[in-house]
Amino acid sequence: MSSDTIADFLTRIRNASRAGHDSLTVPYSKIKFQIAMILVNNGYLISANQVKSKPYDLIELDLAQDAGRALSLKRVSKPGRRIYVNASEIPVVLGGQGIAIISTPSGMMTGYEAHSRGIGGELICEVW
Repeated sequence: MSSDTIADFLTRIRNASRAGHDSLTVPYSKIKFQIAMILVNNGYLISANQVKSKPYDLIELDLAQDAGRALSLKRVSKPGRRIYVNASEIPVVLGGQGIAIISTPSGMMTGYEAHSRGIGGELICEVW
């Protein structure tokens, strides 16, 4: 089992996207579900649903397949080295074509939303 469950979550999505799968399931946690909902709201995933199952809950993700283009996700802040940014330091991902996901005191949000609110936080990952 991985000590970095968010990196494992992002790797599962990346691998499923590159393999051409339409959906996948991952173990549930609140932070992973919040990241999945941000990806749904920004069009990177079709849907994310919490599924109640016997040993532990799961998140069922439906991937958006764009004409052979695989989804790219990069973990930025890691357990060994946390990366925190101010609102003015939030990176622009791939010239504005991607998003940064930030964990702020006001909750999990995209870099654009955090920048417009003027708040910073932990830079979780970049998606393009």
